[in-house]
Amino acid sequence: MSDRRYLSEAELREITQRALSFSQADFCRVNVSSVVDGNTRFARNQMSTSGDILSNTLTVTSAFGQKLASSSANRFDDESLAEVVRRSEELARLVPDDPEYLGELGPQDYPESDSFYESTADLTPDERARAVATVTEQALAEDLISAGFLPHRAGANCVATSEGLFVYGIDSRVGFSTTIRTPDGTGSGWAGSGANDWAELSVPELGAIAVQKAIQSREPRDVEPGRWTVIMEPTAAFNMVNLMVNQLAARPADEGRSFFSAPGGGNKIGQQFIDERVTIHSDPEDPRIHSNAFNGEGLPNRREVWIEDGVLRQLNYDRYWAQENGREPTGFPSGWYMAGGNDTLEEMIASTERGLLVTRFWYIRSVDPRTLLFTGLTRDGTFLVENGQITHPVKNLRWNETPIFLLNNLEMIGQPVRVGSGLGSSVWVPPMKVRDFAFTSTSDAI
Repeated sequence: MSDRRYLSEAELREITQRALSFSQADFCRVNVSSVVDGNTRFARNQMSTSGDILSNTLTVTSAFGQKLASSSANRFDDESLAEVVRRSEELARLVPDDPEYLGELGPQDYPESDSFYESTADLTPDERARAVATVTEQALAEDLISAGFLPHRAGANCVATSEGLFVYGIDSRVGFSTTIRTPDGTGSGWAGSGANDWAELSVPELGAIAVQKAIQSREPRDVEPGRWTVIMEPTAAFNMVNLMVNQLAARPADEGRSFFSAPGGGNKIGQQFIDERVTIHSDPEDPRIHSNAFNGEGLPNRREVWIEDGVLRQLNYDRYWAQENGREPTGFPSGWYMAGGNDTLEEMIASTERGLLVTRFWYIRSVDPRTLLFTGLTRDGTFLVENGQITHPVKNLRWNETPIFLLNNLEMIGQPVRVGSGLGSSVWVPPMKVRDFAFTSTSDAI
């Protein structure tokens, strides 16, 4: 069992109840986060920083009618709790009404979400340093330069309200990413991933991938911009698909401000809009996803199928917009899973007469939110594929594209893998081969 420093369920229940006891407001909500964060950074093949931080934060939201405001503190004695409640109430009396405030939730039923692992909670600076060394040693052996980041987090959060709600959850997360470059600055490789369980994250394997990409990407050549067949590794596929998932909000769709708005009014729920092989769901009880069981209001996050066989099945409804439209609120997916197929990257490459293999995209910016058009660049390993083989590295390219076109131009799709190298949501995305991906210019940047 870890030598826990974050607050237990019993401690948080007692703290939140004391805070609520000082409330004179019509409604009151108390959110508490108690988390231990650790991280190790490295650059130029040596560790540069390492740190571990315990943070306890309590936020009180008070409401008088539809006037509400919040205040935060990090001390939990009676005097401090009474002061933070008083401050939130003073602020609430000063602000205009919020016509969309619906009061606070009472007790709810929550799904089971098991996302806490002792292996991550117990991760020490020494263990992080040894993991980093497995990467820097690989880079040194090949006369390469490595840099990267290994963060992890374990802790608890809870929500309590004046209406009798109390919910508590714990989770743990760890991530790793490394960028490895050649001394002459012509080659760059990247690899990264995340996990809830430290035992499932293979840092040496990720280091080996980045080393190999750095070696293979030396002295890239120019290729012409235009529409290309593109083989996307899972991280590149995630970079694109996530742009669509982040737009699955009901209100802008219903108000005509979204790609998911229907002509003439309403939204596109029930319509097929992308390839039938695309299905995306979220589920706190799915052991692969490890998503949160509740949001900051204490609203349960339940299983939702957002897209099924290319058909839009659900949009994200907050409490207010759900009430306005006679629907149930959905919560928001803090992790999601995109189903895939059985094609491998090797098969995708072998089947390609002429195309590009992309490691990842970066510097992504919105061009037209209404059509989900974005622009960005390739990075850290882009390769020309000719007659079923990788022939040489190519310089990075700028693209202008929408995930909607991308997911209508699917040719092959592989098995999903977990992506993301930080402490964000657990997301599973497959590698994909797509046609007619639009590149607009080349870039000399590595």
